[in-house]
Amino acid sequence: MTAEARVENIGAAHSPLAKLVVDSIRNRILTGKYAPGERLVEAHLSAELGVSRMPVREALRVLAADGFVTIEPRRGAAVAVYTPEQIREFVEVRATLEGLNAKLAATRHDPEEIRKLEQILAAGSRIAEKADWAQLHEANNNFHEALAEVASNSTLRDMVRSLRERTAVIFAPHSRKRAKQNWEEHAAIVRAVVAGDGELASLLAARHVYNASEAIAQQQAAGENAAAASNPPRKTAT
Repeated sequence: MTAEARVENIGAAHSPLAKLVVDSIRNRILTGKYAPGERLVEAHLSAELGVSRMPVREALRVLAADGFVTIEPRRGAAVAVYTPEQIREFVEVRATLEGLNAKLAATRHDPEEIRKLEQILAAGSRIAEKADWAQLHEANNNFHEALAEVASNSTLRDMVRSLRERTAVIFAPHSRKRAKQNWEEHAAIVRAVVAGDGELASLLAARHVYNASEAIAQQQAAGENAAAASNPPRKTAT
């Protein structure tokens, strides 16, 4: 990103109206209302959200910087689409960093921060039973932020947070279907952290990312199979 683009994004982020528009569009992407690859036309978004086109334009720039949207010359904005290769790369890096984060948390073992982590875990586990997407998304972010606080490495925290935001468009639409499993895996990570077992915490945190990735692949394959079954190839005359 150029310096000029960074300045523009900083200005957009400080516009209260643009912030509301960013949140609205992001939520629609994460809940699947706007599908991957779907064009995001400024005029349509402006009418739908009841705002002028300027905050919509600002919001799309911010979302593009965060990886939720792509903006191409003469084509405009669209919901980001990641190739299987890009998803694999995201998963590999995120699993590695999440593993390191959990290992540091178990090693540093700050009692006060662990207490906060356990409280967030308990609250998230209750929310998982309801499977409300907005609450699940917020609770998941709170859990990972709390785990990063226990790990106490600001550089790693910022890297993991950035990667988590970029992969949200991949993982979030599927999170409701595995909400209970997500929080069971969170609980296992916390138990390893409390026990001070860095190697186990690292393994569980990395596996947590891979499990989510595999669940997405299975859901996508099931959807493709269902589509193929409902549209069987026509037999041609011989």
